[in-house]
Amino acid sequence: MAHKISDAVYERLTGEKGYFDTRVVFVAESGGRASRTKRLAIMDQDGANPSYLTDGSAIVMTPRFSSTSQEITYMALRPEGSAIYLFNLETGRRESLGDFKGMVFAPRFSPDGGRVAFSVERGGNSDIYVMDLRSRALARLTADPSIDTSPSFSPDGSRIVFNSDRSGSPQLYVMGADGSNPRRITFSQGRYTTPVWSPTGEFIAFTKQTGSQFQIGVMRADGGDERILTASAMDEGPTWAPNGRVLMFSREGGGGSKLWSVDVTGRILQPTPYPGGASDPAWSPLLN
Repeated sequence: MAHKISDAVYERLTGEKGYFDTRVVFVAESGGRASRTKRLAIMDQDGANPSYLTDGSAIVMTPRFSSTSQEITYMALRPEGSAIYLFNLETGRRESLGDFKGMVFAPRFSPDGGRVAFSVERGGNSDIYVMDLRSRALARLTADPSIDTSPSFSPDGSRIVFNSDRSGSPQLYVMGADGSNPRRITFSQGRYTTPVWSPTGEFIAFTKQTGSQFQIGVMRADGGDERILTASAMDEGPTWAPNGRVLMFSREGGGGSKLWSVDVTGRILQPTPYPGGASDPAWSPLLN
């Protein structure tokens, strides 16, 4: 109730929707580096009420929320290989997207929740595919002899931003949702990864490595007006609040990986008060 009231106050003051009545799914980390356990976890956006969705028997990575329902997609890695799952938070039902030849990773829902884009690695080369969740039809979107990964749809579903090293280093590219007309949008020094389109469509957030620093930044959808919001020895994996005003990301420090948030101005930077190790956050839509 307090979160709903906060959203109402925020909207009255700013004219924009709030983000307080939301949840964040993330990877909860425990144990030493040699025997680290990574479980799928979920909590309120302010760090309250954490709970765990997997038992730690598999390493989980890159959980992502659907924008239309309380459903999550994520990658699970076991000794026998990797798989992509769908997890329904309301029913607790989990299902695999199927068996693939090669390693699968970096899944993300389309805005309408009807498709999942992800990468498949075979023989050192990775390409982006998209699956229709109703028919389970699979389409290959890239066929470049390079590493193409981390697809993220534009809010209208017409375009996909992804990172690729086809130019020699990881850079950001935008293509049609059918794989057509890929074009590079980053040209400055640095290595760009983990792009994610903002819910408003105005910006793309990203991780950028420059020298020994990892930064979280935003840019216009055409690559212009790049702004760096944070920098440390390891900042990575941004996710947008549903109103497009705040980002959450993971920061590696002396005590392990923690979740932090920053607003789009870069002025309000603060840790999220989850007590344990955490990485790879993904923000939910507003709860009903």
